[in-house]
Order: sequence, then structure tokens, then C-alpha cells
Amino acid sequence: MKIDIIKRLALGAFVGCFIVMCVMVFICLQVGSQNVNFSGNDIMGAFFGSIVVGWAFSLSGLIYERDDIAFPLQIIFQMGIGMTVLFIVAIYLHWMPVELGIWPIVSWIVIACIFAAISWCSFYIYYYLVANDLNKKLKN
Repeated sequence: MKIDIIKRLALGAFVGCFIVMCVMVFICLQVGSQNVNFSGNDIMGAFFGSIVVGWAFSLSGLIYERDDIAFPLQIIFQMGIGMTVLFIVAIYLHWMPVELGIWPIVSWIVIACIFAAISWCSFYIYYYLVANDLNKKLKN
């Protein structure tokens, strides 16, 4: 169990950092890297914030080991915890533009939900294929 939690923490930190760095690169590509000025505080906040968010999503994924909870409820549980932590970190680190009014916040939330759904679907497909491969090996 301890090794599984350590693996989840490592994977969550990696995926969280990877996604945040991709977003930062995307911002640079959108507005031009000469127009972007990330401070050291921004980089450190992005690094530690992405690790915390990655941990929230990965550790809440332990819910999938419970067979007595329906699959849709497991998804809601994991996404609920992950997105709640993401929103708290986003407000704390000023990733979410709360000072610009409601529509930038709504668009930020929609984009975050799309990213989360794409990430969840990617992991689901990966683990589905791994399970499928293992089942084929067991049949042989």
C-alpha cells in the first residue's frame, strides 16, 4: 500500500507539472514569448501548485479500488476533490482571474473542466488497454 501511494504521489506530481508547463508554453505561443514575463514567484508557485493539484487528483483516484461504490460516483468523487483543490490553488496563486469579473472565471472553469476530462479519459483508456492486455495474457 505504501509503494502504491508513493507511485501515485510521483505520478500526480509529474502529470500536474507537465500540464502546467504545457499551459505556460501555450500561453507563450499565444501571446508571443517576448510578451510574457514569468517571475521566479510565478514559476515556484506553478511548480508547487501543480504538484498539490496533481496529488489531489491522483490520491483521490484511490476511490477506484472500492468495488462497493458505483463507477459514476467514483468519478464524481475524484473530480470533485481534484477540481476543488485546483480551484483553491488557482485562487491562491492568482491563476484564476477573479478580479476581472464573472465571465473570465466561467471560461477558466470550463477550460479547467475540459483539461480534467481529457486527462481522465486518457488515463481511463490507458488502464483499460493495460487490463485488456493482461486479460489476453491470462487466457493464453
